[in-house]
Amino acid sequence: MVGCEYICKNWGRGVKMKKPITHDQMDGNRKSPVGTIHVFDPSPLNWLYILFNTMEEAVRADHKGKIIPSLAQSYRWVTDTIFELKLHKEVVYQNNEHFYSGYVRLNFHQLQRWIAPHPPGTWLNLSKETTLEILDNYTVRFHFPKPDGLAPAKMRAHHLANKLFWQTIGFGYAKLGSAEGHW
Repeated sequence: MVGCEYICKNWGRGVKMKKPITHDQMDGNRKSPVGTIHVFDPSPLNWLYILFNTMEEAVRADHKGKIIPSLAQSYRWVTDTIFELKLHKEVVYQNNEHFYSGYVRLNFHQLQRWIAPHPPGTWLNLSKETTLEILDNYTVRFHFPKPDGLAPAKMRAHHLANKLFWQTIGFGYAKLGSAEGHW
């Protein structure tokens, strides 16, 4: 295999690396490494670092902990049990899939399958009786069975992955049939 392999071992015990093959060795023109980097990170928080660097949510928390829009352009309570998100337009995933309300529906249904979709605890779960209404390509409404003042914060843990993620990795569903405990 052409390329380099990079393996980090726990507790800083060292790095093992095969010498990378560079473009200049292949065609004599460029001098940049090619290949794949594999990182081994046994940290119990590695899922969190990966998640925060590969997925977005409708809202996020700012540096003071205030919930602010992210993939959502805005959010509001329509009633005490209906939470509406207006989504940003022209958002594109890294694989060129265009984000719209269908991705909110896909991710909502995927995450609702789990007993405990959030390692920090089930308090982040949306109630199983929660339903989702699509108003148009960029407006969705979550209908809660009863008032849930934490709903905006829970949306911070409601990840909005692309279709490719759910078809291939899907937190373990694609490979193992369940995502429970596979973060």
